[in-house]
Amino acid sequence: MEYIVFLDRDGVINIDSSEYIKTESEFEFVPKSPEAIALLCKNGFHIIVITNQSLIGRKMATRKALDAIFKKMKDGVKKAGGDIKDIFFCPHTPEDNCSCRKPEPGLILDARKKYGIDLAQSCMVGDSATDIECARNAGCAKSLLVKTGNGSTAQHRLVEKGITPDYIASDLYEAACWIIDNVKR
Repeated sequence: MEYIVFLDRDGVINIDSSEYIKTESEFEFVPKSPEAIALLCKNGFHIIVITNQSLIGRKMATRKALDAIFKKMKDGVKKAGGDIKDIFFCPHTPEDNCSCRKPEPGLILDARKKYGIDLAQSCMVGDSATDIECARNAGCAKSLLVKTGNGSTAQHRLVEKGITPDYIASDLYEAACWIIDNVKR
């Protein structure tokens, strides 16, 4: 059985931007995020990135540019000793009303189908209310909110919606430590 940790990208792994991350040069890791992923991998967890990337639907970047960003992310994580098993992304805009854009669970359900994942044994880490809602909608066992990125704003939205994440961490490294200590493998 593989134990999966789903990670949002922008604001969790890399520093987010209201202007979107459109090129590889704009991608910058949140401090200690590659090490956090490596720590999870060393403790028996597999990492799958689940990310909304509407910059494709908005024609702000090409798929080739997005792939270069993903490569930079994967290479940085590998250099730290970790591995990203796969990346699932939604290229649609909110107006497209697709089933893969978070908070809809489509990306996680696609990953479950591809890898035979037991969602009752999985976690989702994100920095937005939609990440936590996505985890709940998909049936993930645990959802963690990080304060990097949009985490502070997300806390208020989640309170308004009556949704409580299982843990609120200052960053991905703290979230990784909590997962290792609290998720049975």
